[in-house]
Amino acid sequence: MHFFYSKDVSIAYVDLPAVGEETGTILLVHGFASSHRINWVDTSWTTRLTEAGFRVVALDNRGHGQSEKLYRPELYTPLIMAEDVVALMDHLGISRADIMGYSMGARITAVLACHFETRVRSALLGGLGIHLVEGNGLPPGIAEALEASSLDEVTEPVPRMFRAFADRTGSDRQALAACMRGSRQGVTREEVGHISVLVHIAVGTKDDIAGDPHALAQLIPGAVAFDISGRDHNLAVGDRSHKDAVLAFLARRP
Repeated sequence: MHFFYSKDVSIAYVDLPAVGEETGTILLVHGFASSHRINWVDTSWTTRLTEAGFRVVALDNRGHGQSEKLYRPELYTPLIMAEDVVALMDHLGISRADIMGYSMGARITAVLACHFETRVRSALLGGLGIHLVEGNGLPPGIAEALEASSLDEVTEPVPRMFRAFADRTGSDRQALAACMRGSRQGVTREEVGHISVLVHIAVGTKDDIAGDPHALAQLIPGAVAFDISGRDHNLAVGDRSHKDAVLAFLARRP
């Protein structure tokens, strides 16, 4: 792991070289309560992408993994976390890159495409469809589940899933609760309608969290949607067909 400071916040990242001739740089942004390792390394994304000729940069979002833990919700807005990505690009001297995010990371990627379009070659949104512009992200109750004294107190399925995951990974639950409260900000239909970069949207057909990818694609000029067959929110990220679709998209985009 390497570290740098984004507005005085320590951010951890990896910078993996391409296997063979480099064809471009892709920056990976993981989902809520995850980390670069869980989201991208353990699912073999980094292997597939480096073998395809990409330099792969992946960070641990603030409050996650080995990055600094913060406990005020206002320090976790999607725009602030998008600025961390831009700061990392500046730190590494990367002027422009493909950006791929999953779930909360897809929300951050969409914010990058809206506000920092000159830095984004293409935006790949995984695990997030029309709920990018409808609602406020993940279902309610997750922050409270993270703050509960034990898993036994949590009965709602989705909050219980995230609490169990945070316990299993040894995450800082107080930092995650602050992140959940601070990151529940949507992107408007008007904003996504003005996205000028190429966008790929992929959601599992059994994903009850993300919302319809095709409905979101209709709002973004030139966007394409891909159904990850038979996968829910957790399993869709590492699905082989998801990787194949992303690599095909990257191969044909200018």
